Amino acid sequence: MAASPSDLRRAGNEEFRRGQYGPAAELYTRALELLEATGEAAAEERSVLLANRAACRLKDGACSLCVADCNSALDLVPFGIKPLLRRAAAYEALERYPQAYVDYKTVLQVDCSVQAAHDGVNRMTKALLEKDGVNWRQKLPPIPTVPISAQTRWSAPSAGAPGANAPPATAPQREPDKAAANTERARTLKEEGNELVKKGNHKKAVEKYSESLKLNQECATYTNRALCYLALKQYKEAVEDCTEALRLDPKNVKALYRRAQALKELKDYKSSIADIKSLLKTEPKNTAALKLLQELNRA
Repeated sequence: MAASPSDLRRAGNEEFRRGQYGPAAELYTRALELLEATGEAAAEERSVLLANRAACRLKDGACSLCVADCNSALDLVPFGIKPLLRRAAAYEALERYPQAYVDYKTVLQVDCSVQAAHDGVNRMTKALLEKDGVNWRQKLPPIPTVPISAQTRWSAPSAGAPGANAPPATAPQREPDKAAANTERARTLKEEGNELVKKGNHKKAVEKYSESLKLNQECATYTNRALCYLALKQYKEAVEDCTEALRLDPKNVKALYRRAQALKELKDYKSSIADIKSLLKTEPKNTAALKLLQELNRA
Protein backbone atom coordinates (compact mmCIF):
# COMPACT_ATOMS: atom_id res chain seq x y z
CA MET A 1 0.00 0.00 0.00
CA ALA A 2 1.47 3.36 -1.06
CA ALA A 3 2.35 5.84 1.66
CA SER A 4 -0.05 8.76 2.07
CA PRO A 5 1.07 12.39 2.43
CA SER A 6 0.36 12.09 6.18
CA ASP A 7 2.51 8.96 6.43
CA LEU A 8 5.35 10.69 4.60
CA ARG A 9 5.03 13.76 6.81
CA ARG A 10 5.22 11.66 9.97
CA ALA A 11 8.24 9.80 8.58
CA GLY A 12 9.84 13.16 7.79
CA ASN A 13 9.21 14.33 11.34
CA GLU A 14 10.91 11.17 12.65
CA GLU A 15 13.96 11.73 10.43
CA PHE A 16 14.10 15.36 11.60
CA ARG A 17 14.03 14.20 15.25
CA ARG A 18 17.05 11.99 14.49
CA GLY A 19 18.94 14.90 12.95
CA GLN A 20 18.63 13.50 9.42
CA TYR A 21 17.62 16.77 7.78
CA GLY A 22 18.33 15.78 4.16
CA PRO A 23 16.21 12.60 4.29
CA ALA A 24 13.49 14.51 6.17
CA ALA A 25 13.39 17.14 3.43
CA GLU A 26 13.09 14.41 0.80
CA LEU A 27 10.12 12.88 2.60
CA TYR A 28 8.38 16.25 2.86
CA THR A 29 9.06 16.77 -0.87
CA ARG A 30 7.51 13.39 -1.71
CA ALA A 31 4.43 14.27 0.34
CA LEU A 32 4.11 17.58 -1.52
CA GLU A 33 4.48 15.84 -4.88
CA LEU A 34 1.84 13.31 -3.90
CA LEU A 35 -0.62 16.06 -2.96
CA GLU A 36 -0.01 17.76 -6.31
CA ALA A 37 -0.33 14.49 -8.25
CA THR A 38 -3.70 13.70 -6.67
CA GLY A 39 -4.89 17.23 -7.34
CA GLU A 40 -5.71 17.88 -3.69
CA ALA A 41 -5.83 21.58 -2.84
CA ALA A 42 -5.05 21.05 0.88
CA ALA A 43 -3.52 24.52 1.24
CA GLU A 44 -2.91 24.17 4.98
CA GLU A 45 -1.30 20.73 4.67
CA ARG A 46 0.96 21.90 1.85
CA SER A 47 1.89 24.98 3.86
CA VAL A 48 2.86 22.80 6.84
CA LEU A 49 5.00 20.54 4.63
CA LEU A 50 6.75 23.51 3.09
CA ALA A 51 7.39 25.04 6.53
CA ASN A 52 8.80 21.71 7.76
CA ARG A 53 11.04 21.41 4.71
CA ALA A 54 12.15 25.00 5.32
CA ALA A 55 13.24 23.95 8.83
CA CYS A 56 15.43 21.25 7.22
CA ARG A 57 16.94 23.77 4.81
CA LEU A 58 17.62 26.16 7.67
CA LYS A 59 19.27 23.47 9.75
CA ASP A 60 21.48 22.48 6.81
CA GLY A 61 22.42 26.12 6.18
CA ALA A 62 20.67 26.26 2.79
CA CYS A 63 19.15 29.62 3.67
CA SER A 64 18.08 30.69 0.18
CA LEU A 65 16.12 27.44 -0.23
CA CYS A 66 14.61 27.99 3.22
CA VAL A 67 13.41 31.44 2.16
CA ALA A 68 11.88 30.01 -1.03
CA ASP A 69 9.97 27.33 0.91
CA CYS A 70 8.73 29.87 3.45
CA ASN A 71 7.57 32.17 0.65
CA SER A 72 5.55 29.31 -0.86
CA ALA A 73 4.11 28.35 2.55
CA LEU A 74 3.05 31.94 3.19
CA ASP A 75 1.47 32.22 -0.27
CA LEU A 76 -0.75 29.28 0.67
CA VAL A 77 -1.53 30.41 4.24
CA PRO A 78 -0.60 34.05 4.87
CA PHE A 79 0.93 35.16 8.18
CA GLY A 80 1.87 31.66 9.40
CA ILE A 81 4.09 31.99 12.45
CA LYS A 82 6.44 29.11 11.68
CA PRO A 83 7.31 30.07 8.09
CA LEU A 84 7.69 33.71 9.16
CA LEU A 85 10.08 32.77 11.96
CA ARG A 86 12.08 30.40 9.76
CA ARG A 87 12.31 32.93 6.95
CA ALA A 88 13.44 35.56 9.46
CA ALA A 89 16.16 33.22 10.73
CA ALA A 90 17.28 32.51 7.15
CA TYR A 91 17.37 36.22 6.31
CA GLU A 92 19.38 36.80 9.46
CA ALA A 93 21.88 34.11 8.47
CA LEU A 94 22.14 35.70 5.01
CA GLU A 95 22.75 39.05 6.77
CA ARG A 96 19.61 40.49 5.19
CA TYR A 97 18.76 42.21 8.45
CA PRO A 98 15.98 44.58 7.26
CA GLN A 99 13.95 41.67 5.87
CA ALA A 100 14.55 39.64 9.04
CA TYR A 101 13.41 42.59 11.19
CA VAL A 102 10.18 42.91 9.18
CA ASP A 103 9.39 39.19 9.57
CA TYR A 104 10.07 39.19 13.32
CA LYS A 105 7.84 42.27 13.74
CA THR A 106 5.11 40.61 11.65
CA VAL A 107 5.18 37.55 13.91
CA LEU A 108 4.62 39.82 16.92
CA GLN A 109 1.51 41.25 15.26
CA VAL A 110 0.15 37.71 14.97
CA ASP A 111 1.15 36.74 18.51
CA CYS A 112 2.93 39.21 20.76
CA SER A 113 3.98 36.42 23.17
CA VAL A 114 6.46 34.71 20.80
CA GLN A 115 9.78 35.17 22.62
CA ALA A 116 11.88 34.15 19.61
CA ALA A 117 10.40 37.09 17.68
CA HIS A 118 11.13 39.54 20.53
CA ASP A 119 14.73 38.28 20.67
CA GLY A 120 15.00 38.55 16.89
CA VAL A 121 13.75 42.14 16.85
CA ASN A 122 16.33 43.04 19.50
CA ARG A 123 19.18 41.43 17.56
CA MET A 124 18.12 43.04 14.28
CA THR A 125 17.71 46.46 15.89
CA LYS A 126 21.28 46.24 17.18
CA ALA A 127 22.64 44.99 13.84
CA LEU A 128 20.80 47.64 11.81
CA LEU A 129 21.85 50.42 14.18
CA GLU A 130 25.48 49.37 13.74
CA LYS A 131 25.10 49.08 9.97
CA ASP A 132 22.95 52.10 9.07
CA GLY A 133 23.16 54.40 12.10
CA VAL A 134 20.33 56.20 13.86
CA ASN A 135 18.25 56.51 10.68
CA TRP A 136 18.14 52.74 10.10
CA ARG A 137 14.32 52.63 10.26
CA GLN A 138 14.06 54.79 7.14
CA LYS A 139 15.70 52.02 5.08
CA LEU A 140 13.32 49.25 6.17
CA PRO A 141 10.93 47.56 3.75
CA PRO A 142 7.27 48.16 4.67
CA ILE A 143 5.96 46.05 7.54
CA PRO A 144 2.68 44.42 6.50
CA THR A 145 -0.45 45.02 8.55
CA VAL A 146 -1.72 41.69 9.83
CA PRO A 147 -5.53 41.45 9.54
CA ILE A 148 -7.54 40.71 12.66
CA SER A 149 -8.55 37.34 11.23
CA ALA A 150 -4.91 36.20 11.14
CA GLN A 151 -4.37 37.42 14.70
CA THR A 152 -7.11 35.15 15.97
CA ARG A 153 -6.43 32.15 13.71
CA TRP A 154 -3.25 30.09 14.02
CA SER A 155 -2.26 29.85 10.39
CA ALA A 156 0.73 27.49 10.70
CA PRO A 157 -0.54 24.24 12.26
CA SER A 158 1.79 21.82 13.95
CA ALA A 159 3.67 19.39 11.72
CA GLY A 160 1.87 16.56 13.47
CA ALA A 161 -1.59 18.08 13.36
CA PRO A 162 -2.53 19.76 10.09
CA GLY A 163 -5.59 21.91 10.61
CA ALA A 164 -5.09 22.15 14.36
CA ASN A 165 -5.96 25.55 15.76
CA ALA A 166 -3.82 25.41 18.88
CA PRO A 167 -1.11 28.07 19.24
CA PRO A 168 2.39 26.81 18.40
CA ALA A 169 3.35 27.00 22.06
CA THR A 170 0.89 24.23 22.91
CA ALA A 171 0.91 22.19 19.69
CA PRO A 172 1.18 18.44 20.39
CA GLN A 173 4.11 17.82 18.01
CA ARG A 174 6.91 20.28 17.35
CA GLU A 175 9.65 18.18 15.74
CA PRO A 176 11.20 20.83 13.51
CA ASP A 177 11.06 23.31 16.38
CA LYS A 178 13.44 21.17 18.43
CA ALA A 179 16.20 22.63 16.27
CA ALA A 180 15.37 26.11 17.56
CA ALA A 181 17.45 25.80 20.74
CA ASN A 182 20.51 24.62 18.81
CA THR A 183 20.04 27.30 16.18
CA GLU A 184 19.77 29.98 18.86
CA ARG A 185 22.88 28.68 20.66
CA ALA A 186 24.76 28.57 17.35
CA ARG A 187 23.79 32.17 16.66
CA THR A 188 24.98 33.27 20.10
CA LEU A 189 28.33 31.54 19.58
CA LYS A 190 28.69 33.19 16.17
CA GLU A 191 28.02 36.61 17.69
CA GLU A 192 30.62 35.90 20.41
CA GLY A 193 33.05 35.02 17.62
CA ASN A 194 32.23 38.28 15.84
CA GLU A 195 33.02 40.25 18.98
CA LEU A 196 36.36 38.46 19.32
CA VAL A 197 37.21 39.31 15.70
CA LYS A 198 36.56 42.99 16.45
CA LYS A 199 39.10 42.68 19.28
CA GLY A 200 41.61 41.01 16.98
CA ASN A 201 41.47 37.67 18.81
CA HIS A 202 41.15 35.49 15.71
CA LYS A 203 42.32 32.28 17.35
CA LYS A 204 39.63 32.40 20.04
CA ALA A 205 37.07 33.47 17.44
CA VAL A 206 37.84 30.31 15.43
CA GLU A 207 36.95 28.25 18.50
CA LYS A 208 33.58 30.03 18.85
CA TYR A 209 32.77 29.65 15.15
CA SER A 210 33.74 25.97 15.27
CA GLU A 211 31.39 25.37 18.21
CA SER A 212 28.64 27.22 16.34
CA LEU A 213 29.12 25.12 13.20
CA LYS A 214 28.76 21.90 15.19
CA LEU A 215 25.23 23.03 16.05
CA ASN A 216 24.23 24.71 12.80
CA GLN A 217 26.00 24.78 9.45
CA GLU A 218 25.55 28.37 8.36
CA CYS A 219 27.16 30.08 5.39
CA ALA A 220 28.05 33.28 7.25
CA THR A 221 29.76 31.32 10.04
CA TYR A 222 31.97 29.55 7.51
CA THR A 223 32.95 32.83 5.84
CA ASN A 224 33.62 34.43 9.23
CA ARG A 225 35.88 31.56 10.26
CA ALA A 226 37.60 31.77 6.88
CA LEU A 227 38.39 35.42 7.61
CA CYS A 228 40.05 34.34 10.85
CA TYR A 229 42.04 31.64 9.06
CA LEU A 230 43.27 34.25 6.60
CA ALA A 231 44.42 36.45 9.48
CA LEU A 232 46.15 33.43 11.05
CA LYS A 233 47.74 32.52 7.68
CA GLN A 234 46.00 29.14 7.69
CA TYR A 235 45.19 29.38 4.00
CA LYS A 236 44.20 25.76 3.32
CA GLU A 237 41.65 25.90 6.13
CA ALA A 238 40.32 29.20 4.74
CA VAL A 239 39.85 27.57 1.31
CA GLU A 240 37.99 24.64 2.90
CA ASP A 241 35.63 26.92 4.82
CA CYS A 242 34.86 29.05 1.78
CA THR A 243 34.21 25.91 -0.26
CA GLU A 244 31.71 24.76 2.38
CA ALA A 245 30.07 28.20 2.35
CA LEU A 246 29.77 28.06 -1.45
CA ARG A 247 28.20 24.62 -1.21
CA LEU A 248 25.44 26.27 0.81
CA ASP A 249 25.29 29.49 -1.23
CA PRO A 250 27.04 29.15 -4.62
CA LYS A 251 27.13 32.91 -5.33
CA ASN A 252 28.22 34.10 -1.89
CA VAL A 253 30.45 37.10 -2.50
CA LYS A 254 32.40 36.90 0.77
CA ALA A 255 33.17 33.21 0.24
CA LEU A 256 34.38 33.79 -3.32
CA TYR A 257 36.54 36.76 -2.31
CA ARG A 258 38.09 35.12 0.72
CA ARG A 259 38.77 31.88 -1.13
CA ALA A 260 40.42 33.91 -3.88
CA GLN A 261 42.60 35.61 -1.24
CA ALA A 262 43.59 32.27 0.26
CA LEU A 263 44.29 30.69 -3.14
CA LYS A 264 46.49 33.67 -4.05
CA GLU A 265 48.58 33.08 -0.92
CA LEU A 266 48.81 29.38 -1.88
CA LYS A 267 50.02 30.55 -5.33
CA ASP A 268 47.07 28.92 -7.10
CA TYR A 269 46.57 32.01 -9.24
CA LYS A 270 44.38 30.35 -11.89
CA SER A 271 41.77 29.22 -9.34
CA SER A 272 41.96 32.56 -7.54
CA ILE A 273 41.24 34.45 -10.78
CA ALA A 274 38.33 32.10 -11.51
CA ASP A 275 36.77 32.92 -8.13
CA ILE A 276 37.16 36.66 -8.64
CA LYS A 277 35.58 36.44 -12.09
CA SER A 278 32.65 34.51 -10.61
CA LEU A 279 32.27 37.18 -7.94
CA LEU A 280 32.32 39.98 -10.51
CA LYS A 281 29.39 38.39 -12.35
CA THR A 282 27.33 39.11 -9.23
CA GLU A 283 28.98 42.40 -8.24
CA PRO A 284 30.77 43.84 -11.31
CA LYS A 285 31.76 47.03 -9.46
CA ASN A 286 33.19 45.36 -6.34
CA THR A 287 36.31 47.50 -5.86
CA ALA A 288 38.14 45.04 -3.58
CA ALA A 289 37.62 42.23 -6.11
CA LEU A 290 38.75 44.41 -9.03
CA LYS A 291 41.89 45.38 -7.11
CA LEU A 292 42.67 41.75 -6.27
CA LEU A 293 42.17 40.78 -9.92
CA GLN A 294 44.72 43.41 -10.95
CA GLU A 295 47.19 41.99 -8.44
CA LEU A 296 46.56 38.45 -9.69
CA ASN A 297 47.08 39.44 -13.31
CA ARG A 298 50.45 40.87 -12.34
CA ALA A 299 51.43 37.76 -10.36
